[in-house]
Amino acid sequence: MQPVTPRGSAADDHEHGVVGQPCPLRSRAWWDGQLVAESTAAIRLEETGQPPTLLFPCSDVRFDLFGDEGREATCPVKGLAHLWSSGANGRDVLWSFTHPTHDLAWLAGLAAFDHDRVQVELVDAADGDAPRDVTVKRFPTWGDAAHLVDLLDVRPAGEGRYTGLSRDDWRRPVVEGSQMLGQAIVAASRGAPGRRAVSAHLVFMRPADACRPLQLDLDELGAGRTFTTLGVQVDQDGRRCATGTVLLDATAPDVIRHAEPPPDVPGPYDCEPYDMAVTGRDVRIVDGAYTNDPDAPVGPPTLDAWVRFRALPDDPALHAGLLAQFTGHLSIAAALRPHAGIGQQEAHRTLSTAINAIDLSFHAEVRADRWMLYHHRSTFAGDGMTHAECRVHDEAGHHLASFTVEAMVRRFPRGTSAIDERTAL
Repeated sequence: MQPVTPRGSAADDHEHGVVGQPCPLRSRAWWDGQLVAESTAAIRLEETGQPPTLLFPCSDVRFDLFGDEGREATCPVKGLAHLWSSGANGRDVLWSFTHPTHDLAWLAGLAAFDHDRVQVELVDAADGDAPRDVTVKRFPTWGDAAHLVDLLDVRPAGEGRYTGLSRDDWRRPVVEGSQMLGQAIVAASRGAPGRRAVSAHLVFMRPADACRPLQLDLDELGAGRTFTTLGVQVDQDGRRCATGTVLLDATAPDVIRHAEPPPDVPGPYDCEPYDMAVTGRDVRIVDGAYTNDPDAPVGPPTLDAWVRFRALPDDPALHAGLLAQFTGHLSIAAALRPHAGIGQQEAHRTLSTAINAIDLSFHAEVRADRWMLYHHRSTFAGDGMTHAECRVHDEAGHHLASFTVEAMVRRFPRGTSAIDERTAL
């Protein structure tokens, strides 16, 4: 199989490509309550601007459950396929590639399901995992924790300059602010080797396109025997997207020590897994309190989440970057929780929401491949803004980090029409 096959060009100047990569996880498909496919040799196919597709070897698909009826159709990119439709509504639910185009010959012998009508899932587990560590992710997923690591692992691009790679997100191709924060921390750690990031502050001025790379520039504002202060600018296509500072320290032995205790909440295995569409990352929400539903029961302005990543490189900067990357995920939801009739389901549709700034302090070395408890507490909401004061502890209760989040929650202006929830704030 050829892993990358560029083909044509997209109308918005992004290069159009078709990418196929082996899926390392067990894959399953359910139709009308029946298991219709199961495989350990599935292929994840990604096409520019389109949802990813999971391809099953035809030998692992129960075609007999769909009957013998079908029809042929031609895709201008992938070639000739045979399609099966559901009897209830006549819509296509399954297709196999019978005569793919020459460049995509590896599609022969593979079949795919319509993910909106057939439940396709990935069993997120590694060899030797205990049953309590196994979760199931509904496909299509954004990607794997390895993709997050790749985004955060910025590449040198000259003196004091780094490039952050992009990853197309068909649902909402907007770079998360906390991703930029994580990339800034990794870049600063690369720029000041031997020192640990202890504080990072980033303000986000405009959204960045998730389909295009970011440029991070470091400016040494001060460097002494123990501390280094770096200014960070994040640009894309010549436009400033974020700006801030990172403070790094050589660290020193304790003179005094105290820390906030962790919240009194159940442990990770006493909390239900929550599917955030990333394999290799386990997220468990305390009391199932996180929901997008505006009609969900109200509660206090707090959210607690256990988070852990699997199979990470032994690189302290990347572990710190991964902790930072999750800081933008739940603070707005915590602010919405006490208010009836409003939920994150409305974000970018009727509500304009975005993270404006994150201020993060590290109190210890981070191991993101061990359970981290994020405690989000929204302390204010009003005037179209929210403020949250948050902490991160490990499973033993050690205080790893503290952060604050400034965010906006506003109605779109009167008369606003044709809102594109994929790109609107």
